[in-house]
Amino acid sequence: MTKEERQAVIKDYATGEKDVGSVEVQVALLTSRITELTEHLKVHAKDNSSRRGLTALVNRRRKLLAYLDRRSHDRYVSLIRRLKLRR
Repeated sequence: MTKEERQAVIKDYATGEKDVGSVEVQVALLTSRITELTEHLKVHAKDNSSRRGLTALVNRRRKLLAYLDRRSHDRYVSLIRRLKLRR
């Protein structure tokens, strides 16, 4: 992910002007990295170190989404819809 792509994701999902660490931003960044790694693994099926990293990213995203669901279900639902994730 390039610096410009990262900044675009942060701008789209930020809750405030200087927000770079909210749960929404973190989940959006993880989702874009997960998408990139998934595409990489479609080409390089035997790359087990990348597969392990993908599993770690998916687990981190799952934990952040569970936290957001506990704290604010409305924000959780809107984020899931915006990212088009199954839940």
